Amino acid sequence: MIALNTFQKILEENKEHFPLLTLDDFFNGNTAEDSIAPNQWGFGRPTLSEIWNMLQKIELLPGIAWIRVSLHDDTEIIENDGTEELVLAGDTIVICTTISPAELEKIVNCKWLCSDGVIKTKLNAYSCVPTIPENFDCLEIVWD
Repeated sequence: MIALNTFQKILEENKEHFPLLTLDDFFNGNTAEDSIAPNQWGFGRPTLSEIWNMLQKIELLPGIAWIRVSLHDDTEIIENDGTEELVLAGDTIVICTTISPAELEKIVNCKWLCSDGVIKTKLNAYSCVPTIPENFDCLEIVWD
């Protein structure tokens, strides 16, 4: 999971715009199952480790430039027993790809993810957005 000081530095350098996080920055060491799609956790949504494993495999497919996790406004830095702690709240999974939204829905198995589907997106509100290659679109796996 992204280190608190790294996260704070990114916010400072990017006028408080949340970064798009790499899969490792979001999932590695993250044990808060409700940190993404909290309304579906406990109602059939796979575990964080299962989602991470699936996304790592998809990131290696042809036609995928990169995958990131966008953060929800509920992401915050809290104080816990006198120590600051980063509480991540994932919003969507962003995939930079040449694959159509309909095909990506099948590949990621939106039903298994308890997702509401895949939509095209713009990334103007985020920092740390990787380069988008020519003829690639950014798609989001979304949850209500």
